[in-house]
Amino acid sequence: MVKVLVTGASGMLGAGIAHALARRGDEVTVLQRRPSGSGLREVLGDVSDEAVVRRAVRGQDAVVHLAAKVGVTGAWPQFVRANVVGTRAVVQACRLEGVTRLVHTSSPSVAHAGASLVGEGAAPADPERARGNYARSKAIAERIALAADARAQRDGAGPAVVAIRPHLVWGPEDTQLVARFIRRAQAGRLPIIGSGAPLVDTTYIDNAVEAFVAALDRCEQVRGQAFVITNGEPRPIGELITAWVQAGGAPAPTRHVPTSLALGAGTLVDGITAVRERLGTLNEADPPLTRFLVEQLSTAHWFDQRRTRAALDWTPRVSLDEGFARVARHYATS
Repeated sequence: MVKVLVTGASGMLGAGIAHALARRGDEVTVLQRRPSGSGLREVLGDVSDEAVVRRAVRGQDAVVHLAAKVGVTGAWPQFVRANVVGTRAVVQACRLEGVTRLVHTSSPSVAHAGASLVGEGAAPADPERARGNYARSKAIAERIALAADARAQRDGAGPAVVAIRPHLVWGPEDTQLVARFIRRAQAGRLPIIGSGAPLVDTTYIDNAVEAFVAALDRCEQVRGQAFVITNGEPRPIGELITAWVQAGGAPAPTRHVPTSLALGAGTLVDGITAVRERLGTLNEADPPLTRFLVEQLSTAHWFDQRRTRAALDWTPRVSLDEGFARVARHYATS
């Protein structure tokens, strides 16, 4: 039995990891802002609060850190507080409380400068070139986490750290990706950007959960490294979107918007968002289109998984087609 703290366990991925660890017999504590009724030991509070984080980390053998602010818009200080300050608090608490393993959740966007990624690995996180507040703040956070591993190896004290970058995690309970596409398709407001042909990797939720568990188990052997995890089944983005919305009972999108037009609209939205941020009138709702979203929907981004699978001794079990079928069964019975 390992005592494991999971931060951000109220989300789909965090909850999946926490329950997977509990099912195999680990003693799991979760850190989150609100009660979840999960049946697991809970510490309530903000991940940017050093005192709360240290209390949650105390007595733990390992930490899986997922808590973050996610979104394509939002004020920079909010991303800094959750993603940068929060990660720094977790790293410091792990060092002070003698935690031996830390799995840090990052994102492929930390090394994405807007161009296509074709068969890439986990390039170094680059805050200067990452697109948008979320990606920049996560790039800084990953650097903080991996610097802690380098310091631990140098000083002989501190946690072994590995950074995991899950790419587009989705599943039946997903509210961030699949459900949004379905709602927009049902409302007739879901065009395909460009041709819909660029190949994109995604990750089914069960596979992502198992990859994180594998990373926790092999953290000391692969410490100091970052790994992108995906299903390893790149598909045309238009085909993916169609499969998701049809699984939810919505009509397949048929309208295409030229990429140049969408980029122009996204740039305009970004400008308006920046002005609203300066005026303090920015709300939490993500706009339907930003330049970052257009880039994600119109460029290829798929990754060579050979290094990841060998290092973590992990292979995805659930194929994309089986995942689509599971989503369809979920919506048919909900």
